[in-house]
Amino acid sequence: MQTNMGDNDTPVDAERHAELNARIEAHLPLVKHVVFQVAVHFPRHVDREELARAGSLGLVEAARRYDESRGVPFERFAAQRIRGAILDSVRATDWAPRSVRLLARKLENTEQHLATELGRVPTNDEMAGALGVSHKELARLRERLFRSVVLALDHETSEDAEEDLTLVDVLSDQRTVEPPDELEARELHTYLRDAVKLLPERQRFVIVGYFLEGKTSQDLARFLGVTESRVSQLRSEALRNLKFGIEAQYGEANAEDQTATAPVGRVAKRQAAYVSEIGVASDWKHRLSRWDDQYEVPSDPVLPVRRIRAGSKH
Repeated sequence: MQTNMGDNDTPVDAERHAELNARIEAHLPLVKHVVFQVAVHFPRHVDREELARAGSLGLVEAARRYDESRGVPFERFAAQRIRGAILDSVRATDWAPRSVRLLARKLENTEQHLATELGRVPTNDEMAGALGVSHKELARLRERLFRSVVLALDHETSEDAEEDLTLVDVLSDQRTVEPPDELEARELHTYLRDAVKLLPERQRFVIVGYFLEGKTSQDLARFLGVTESRVSQLRSEALRNLKFGIEAQYGEANAEDQTATAPVGRVAKRQAAYVSEIGVASDWKHRLSRWDDQYEVPSDPVLPVRRIRAGSKH
């Protein structure tokens, strides 16, 4: 840690700055020592790194104000300054009244004393008896302390390094969806509905029958009059078309790029037409205003049950 030195400093000033920096660097371990002593009196949620930063500023201030002629060792003078800087920092960020902090210390000391005597964590009965209060009064005291604790959203809530959970992970409602995510999901679902409706007829039958109506490959093969391997091929082709058609809606190619990459060949032109049809099937207002995660299954099955059963052995 270095103090700032201006461009117009004299050699004497430069030498003074060098002495200050050397003294600060040499006594940085003192900050850790004081933090270790002071931190035991604070709740666990108080960030020790914040205490160290405040203590470092106290060390810098001590180095600037130290007067060797007074005969006080620098370590003792600096330790008092570091401790004072830490306490000032904690008080500045603590909104709870002093009475609450005294209560917290009393409860913590009582719990530690009982734990030492009993060799285990004391029960509520033992805590209430040691404090000379009833169960209800003890519960009210603890509730008062809990309300006085303020935690940062990035405060780690788990001691397990592998979990790495912060307070925001615990408090966030996983069932809710952020507005941008919800709008994106609405648009995606609408594109999916339109893309399925615009598939070639046989591919549409396979997708709706297999994924929405629960038909087997054997059922679909009998209905379409093809083999099961052909049904599998149609399903793969349909899924590729859906993926291509939907992803193309999120492309940002300009008119020049589209002209330069104009589709060549019958298959490419058919794919381009499919992409274009999806894009104009619904306007953006309709896509963003509709919200449900279920595809509309027609009241009458796409694959008539009677027709499927007609070719069966039953």
